[in-house]
Amino acid sequence: MSDLVIQRPDGDAMLRDWQHIHNVIIPTHPLSLDDVRERRERHRLEIAYRDGEPVGCSTVRPPADGTGTATVIARVLAAHRRRGYGEVLHERGLAHARELGARVIETVVLSCNEDGLRFALRHGYTETERYLLPGDTVPWIDLRLSGN
Repeated sequence: MSDLVIQRPDGDAMLRDWQHIHNVIIPTHPLSLDDVRERRERHRLEIAYRDGEPVGCSTVRPPADGTGTATVIARVLAAHRRRGYGEVLHERGLAHARELGARVIETVVLSCNEDGLRFALRHGYTETERYLLPGDTVPWIDLRLSGN
């Protein structure tokens, strides 16, 4: 993994890279650059580069309102999957969520992202809910990590 560099987005160029990865993997809920800027203020965003090329990104939503539940999301572009990048992003996200005091870890996957769902299930997550957001036609799947 020595060729993988993971950074928090600093500046619009990196935010656009994060945005691009998100929007490719979550085409039903594209984010504007302003949306990504706002998310950076509330969540921990990271972007993974291999040889200067963006290959993946992650989001850690901190525990909310005393629930002790954090959300960890790792995304890797299809052309770069099965190389361990998702594993690295996920482990970093888990570590950060735990540093923030998370007692429960969740993730969310768009149901059409079969690779993402397999990744979550393989890493010990179990499905807790499927739902449609207003205006969406593709369900979201919430999953919880077993044995945090």
